[in-house]
Amino acid sequence: MSYVVMIEFKLAVLVFRCLHGTAPPYLANGLCRVADIDTRRRLRSASTSAVVTPSSRRSTIGDRAFFITAPRVWNSLPSSVTASQTLCTFRRRLKTHLFTVSLT
Repeated sequence: MSYVVMIEFKLAVLVFRCLHGTAPPYLANGLCRVADIDTRRRLRSASTSAVVTPSSRRSTIGDRAFFITAPRVWNSLPSSVTASQTLCTFRRRLKTHLFTVSLT
């Protein structure tokens, strides 16, 4: 398993914990679902579990920040993974997804 896949796994688990209230508040307060924003409630993406991805000014430093990278990883996951109700189920589905993606 490559380092990139392991980092994506850790980021996705942190986002799951943030969205379900089991992560530290300093991380959870920085993430926002698309459905929670009034101006985006009528968009098609509001019916998914997508997280708002803020833009960054610097591609070298800004793109590595948690609040930029974590939503990108989360939004790239299929809904069958992000719709999990428990952390155990989410981790199992995420491992399966990342393993099949790494084989292709």
